[in-house]
Amino acid sequence: MSAPKLDRERAALVVVDMQEAFRKAVPSFDRIAESTARLVQGAEAMGVPIVVTEQYPQGLGHTVSEVAEHLPEGLQPIEKVRFSAAEAEGFDLDGRDQVLVCGIETHVCVNQTVLDLLDEGVEVHVVGDAVGSRTDENRELGLHKAEHAGAVLTSVETALFELLRGSDAAEFKQVQALVL
Repeated sequence: MSAPKLDRERAALVVVDMQEAFRKAVPSFDRIAESTARLVQGAEAMGVPIVVTEQYPQGLGHTVSEVAEHLPEGLQPIEKVRFSAAEAEGFDLDGRDQVLVCGIETHVCVNQTVLDLLDEGVEVHVVGDAVGSRTDENRELGLHKAEHAGAVLTSVETALFELLRGSDAAEFKQVQALVL
């Protein structure tokens, strides 16, 4: 059985808790933030809806600037206190049934979001180079659990080029510049 392919007409991007408080706690945070920013820019270029969450922003801060500065104008992050983004008030995939998930922490909020979306029948793709945890062990555990539950593991470059489908896409040069 082959892995499902991303389709820009079906896909949404969910950015989970890319907040300032995690910068010092997650060893590869800067790389994850950069990868997430590229995903956001690519999704925006291709018209893929974006949902952003913030876990208890009063205590953990807001979405980091390197990601926030690329969010579509008017997009407001959804505040949450539940770990799963799918349980947040106002969470809406706008009818999309395929989701790219990235963010912090792989074994907690990302994991619970993935499991809830899978339970809802959504096809989930976890962007491995755009997720992180405070320890590598917890990151790997979160990825393993997501994949075992039925999520597809992918990367920023794989996902963006899969959404493009070919170099004949109108957004090709714009997206190519994000990954090279």
